[in-house]
Amino acid sequence: MTDLTFRMARQEDADRCFQIEVASYEGDEAATLAKIRLRISQYPEGFLILEADGEIAGFINSGCAFDVVMSDEAFKELVGHDAQAPNVVIMSVVVDPQYQGRGYAKILMQEFTARMRAMGKQTIHLMCKDQHVGLYEKLGYTYVQPSASDHGGMAWHEMVADL
Repeated sequence: MTDLTFRMARQEDADRCFQIEVASYEGDEAATLAKIRLRISQYPEGFLILEADGEIAGFINSGCAFDVVMSDEAFKELVGHDAQAPNVVIMSVVVDPQYQGRGYAKILMQEFTARMRAMGKQTIHLMCKDQHVGLYEKLGYTYVQPSASDHGGMAWHEMVADL
């Protein structure tokens, strides 16, 4: 049986997280190593690592905002981020391809949601592609609208969950 643990990211995790990000997202969708390092340093409590038997298997990273504008590309560099803001914006939900198909994304999302709720956050916002809308609906997210963002040259959908 696999031993799963959760923890906040540390700077020494950045390279591994970047490898997973690049392996999991198409084209220009993946965050750069610099963005991952910035997200770890600026908001480690919003950067959740999932380890399977001591190896990083996936992660979620996020920022917080008072006014959420999902198509704001600058926010991906945490421009406008305020850790005290009540609204969480997820930027990546990623599971290494070798660990996919085991329900880890769902487990990660459930743990992340519990942590954000415990921190007193009010909502979690995210964007996803067509094939993931159903997964997020099962996790309690409500479909908002097609996104104005064309990040990575892809079509995205905005979703939100109330905590």
